[in-house]
Amino acid sequence: MENYKKTNIDQFLDTTETTKSKSLLSSAFGWMFLALGISAAFSVLFGFNESLIAYLYNVSEDGRASLSILGWAVMLAPLGFVLAMSFGWQKFSFPVLLGLFIAYSAINGISLSFIFMAYKIGTIYKVFASTAVLFGVMALLGATTKTDLTKMGSFLMMALFGMIIASLINYFTKSPMMDYIISIVGVIVFTGLTAYDVQKIKNMDDEFSGEGRAKIGLMGALSLYLDFINLFLMLLRLFGRRD
Repeated sequence: MENYKKTNIDQFLDTTETTKSKSLLSSAFGWMFLALGISAAFSVLFGFNESLIAYLYNVSEDGRASLSILGWAVMLAPLGFVLAMSFGWQKFSFPVLLGLFIAYSAINGISLSFIFMAYKIGTIYKVFASTAVLFGVMALLGATTKTDLTKMGSFLMMALFGMIIASLINYFTKSPMMDYIISIVGVIVFTGLTAYDVQKIKNMDDEFSGEGRAKIGLMGALSLYLDFINLFLMLLRLFGRRD
């Protein structure tokens, strides 16, 4: 009888923990999907509207296009938003943090509108669908696996910093082979980070409550959003090279 009661209590506790974890994950995924929707809307709005996207670049007399001041601002601003949210989320109130998150999603969507000028629309749709499937599989893995992914996450973060440095170098060298290698490494890195970030959000469920919990859900959404967008861009660079 005692073993039976203990089993029931253990099952109840496990069920409670699972429900709470899903609640935090649901919050993170909910905000992530909202951000993706906003980014998609703004990217399509600017990508298919010549009068709007014309504000983002200048065309010289010989026909060469270059980013305008607004274009540079749109390209660089997302990094500023990510840094501000990452370092200031504890000081910001949730409404302020949410406002930054939505503004970041919109501006990042505008910066993504350039992909419609560089790749065929069919390629973009196919790569987006492939990204969604791959992201979903890795997110499910991160949410269900019993393996601790902490060590893998540390390795992936080091690989990410290495990839960023290599990308900066290749910006000046413009090596097609290096660009191809960086894209492959990027796919591996962001695929792994998806599972790692999902598990990290799940494990943080009991560490926060109230507004702190809400903000953690939003910051988790930011991590997942970045994983998805970067995975999408890396796959697009690989499969859209001939475009």
